[in-house]
Amino acid sequence: MKALVLSSGGVDSTTLLAIACDRYGAENVISLSVYYGQKHSKELEAAAKVADYYGVRHMTSDLSEVFSSSDCTLLKGRGDIPHESYAEQLKKTGGSPVSTYVPFRNGLFLAAAASCALSEGCSVVMYGAHADDAAGNAYPDCSEEFVESMGRAISLGTGGELTLEAPFVRMDKSQVVAKGVALKVPYELTWSCYEGGDTPCLKCATCLDRIAAFRANGLMIN
Repeated sequence: MKALVLSSGGVDSTTLLAIACDRYGAENVISLSVYYGQKHSKELEAAAKVADYYGVRHMTSDLSEVFSSSDCTLLKGRGDIPHESYAEQLKKTGGSPVSTYVPFRNGLFLAAAASCALSEGCSVVMYGAHADDAAGNAYPDCSEEFVESMGRAISLGTGGELTLEAPFVRMDKSQVVAKGVALKVPYELTWSCYEGGDTPCLKCATCLDRIAAFRANGLMIN
C-alpha cells in the first residue's frame, strides 16, 4: 500500500510522515507540500529536509493564485500576524475564524492531494489536522466534521480507491508530539512560525502552541 502525506514541514505533518513511514515503509510514502503565498514559505524548506531525512519522494505544488484576492494575514503583503494565542484571538472575532485562516485552504489541499495520490497509485491520503486548530472555530477546515465530510467526498470521488486518514483529529498538539517522541521525530528540522523571518518569533499563536506542546513532553527546542 502507498500513502501520500500532506506535509507543511511543521510538527503535526512531520509526525504524521513518521507514522506513515513506520507503517508503510519509506519507499511507499510520498510527501506533498504546497506553496500558497504564505509569509512563512521557509516551511517548504523544512518539508524538503524532513522528506530527505526519511528518504521519501517529495512533491510540491503552487496554488498561490487561488488565494491572490484573500486578505488573510498569513499571506505575503497582507496585514500583521497576531502575536497572541488563538483563544485571545477568538475573543475578538466572536467565534469566527481567526485572521490567519486561509479560505478553505485545507479543502483545496486535500482535493489536490487526492488527485495526486490517485495518479501516483496511492491508496490513502494522510492529513495532520488536530483538535487544537479546530477548537473554537479558529480553523474550521481542521474540524472532525470537516475531515469526515472530506473523507467521504474523496472516497466517492475516486470510486472508493482512496481513503483519507487524519489520526490526530481528536488529539491536542501535546498528544501529537508524544506520538512523535516515541518515533524519534527530528523536530529540530521542522518549522512552525507564521512570520517570514529567519528565526521563530516565539510570539505568534503557532509558535506558542509549539512551545507548549514541546514543554509538555519535556522537550526544550523552539
